[in-house]
Amino acid sequence: MMTRIPAHRIGALRLAGALLGLSVALGACTHTDPDVTASIPDDYHLRHPIAIEEGNQSLVIFVGHARGGLSASQRADVMNLAQTWLREGTGAINADLPVDTPNARPAAETMREIQALLGAAGVPPRGFAVRRYHPQDPRQLATIRLTYSKISATAGPCGVWPDDLGPSIKNKGYYENKPYYNFGCASQRNLAAMIDNPSDLVQPRPETPAYTARRSKAFEKYRAGTTTTTTYPEADKAKLSDVGK
Repeated sequence: MMTRIPAHRIGALRLAGALLGLSVALGACTHTDPDVTASIPDDYHLRHPIAIEEGNQSLVIFVGHARGGLSASQRADVMNLAQTWLREGTGAINADLPVDTPNARPAAETMREIQALLGAAGVPPRGFAVRRYHPQDPRQLATIRLTYSKISATAGPCGVWPDDLGPSIKNKGYYENKPYYNFGCASQRNLAAMIDNPSDLVQPRPETPAYTARRSKAFEKYRAGTTTTTTYPEADKAKLSDVGK
C-alpha cells in the first residue's frame, strides 16, 4: 500500500530541485576576463596623475685637456646649483670625477675649485662627496657631473596608444565619444615640469602675517569716513597727452 506524500513536502522537494539545478547551471558557466578598457577613467587627471617623487638634478661641466679651472659661465652655474641645493636638496651633492683620462689632471684642478665655490656658497663638507669613474668611451671628452636628489613632480609616460583613434572593433571609446587614452598627458607632464614647489599640489602654503601698520591706517580712514584707497600722485605723469584734442 503506497503512502501519500503531503502537499507541503512536495513543494519543498520541488524547491530543492530547482535550487540544485540553478547551482549546476551557474557552476558550468565559463569564466571570462573583465574588459580592461572599462577600468580606464575618462578624466585625464585620473588617467595621467601627477606623482610626487624624488628625482635628480644634475650639472655637467666640460673640462679640456690643457686647461683646468672653471670659466666665468661655469662658475655661475656652480653657484646657482649650490643655491638651489640649499633650498630644495634632499641629499648630498655627488661629484663624478673622471680618472685615467687625458684630462684627468685638469679635471682634478677643476674639482678643487668647485669644492671651494660650494663651500663659499654655504654647502657643508658633509654635503659634498666625490666619486671617481672610468669613462666607457675613451674617445668622448670626460666631464665632471654634479648631481643631487630633490623632490619633483612628474607625469606620464606619454605617447601610449592602446587603441586606434579611428573607428575600429578594438576602439570602443570611439563609438561612445570618449577621449583617447593619451589625451591630456602632455598637459599634465608640462604642468608637473613647471611647478617650482611640488608640495603646492598637496597642500597650500601658510599665509604671511598681516601688515599691522597698513591695516591700522586703513581702519582709521574707515572710521573717519574717508576713502581707504591709496593715492599715487606719480600716476598722473603717465597720462596720455591732450595735444590734438
